[in-house]
Amino acid sequence: MPTYTDIMPRELRPALLELDGISRASIEAHHRLYQGYVVKRNEILAKLEALDRSGANQVYSELRALKVDLSFAIGGIKNHEIYFAHLGGEGGDPTGPVKELIERDFGSVGAWREDLKATGIAGRGWAWTAYDWDEHRLFNYIGDAQNTFPIWNATPLIALDVYEHAYFLDFQTDRGAYIDAFFANLDWRVVNGWIASYGIPAA
Repeated sequence: MPTYTDIMPRELRPALLELDGISRASIEAHHRLYQGYVVKRNEILAKLEALDRSGANQVYSELRALKVDLSFAIGGIKNHEIYFAHLGGEGGDPTGPVKELIERDFGSVGAWREDLKATGIAGRGWAWTAYDWDEHRLFNYIGDAQNTFPIWNATPLIALDVYEHAYFLDFQTDRGAYIDAFFANLDWRVVNGWIASYGIPAA
């Protein structure tokens, strides 16, 4: 009996097909990539279930290869589920608790936006605004892949995908214009909902 459960990809919400500046074709292609991560996660866990662990080795082993690739697949799932969940809004400046946190920890919404955009341009895969539970503050973190530079005990609230697949159909090499479009489509109600559900203190 398997000790894991297969998962299914989340449905593509209709609002994501009508974004401002990010095309339907781009979103549909992007969502197919996310679906692929779900398929690979399930495949890898099935292989791990039957694997002989006696051959584990840090130089090369099937166990090592599968577990490294599993971290990439799961990162691809979780990052994209955040990404798709908080798009489809009207963008603009944040309101409510997220605004309070941003202004407290970055000085202003403009400073936060400037720093996240620069972080996204500097990254090779992802940039996140996350709440660090040890330092009790927001910070913009960089990630070069789905599974690199994780910050333990930090909760991502904004996930900015800067892999070429996220923007090349619409913006070619103009990553900065894509990031501006990302900001213009954020749904701050979703982010504020996460802050409430996680119990992140806004004061």
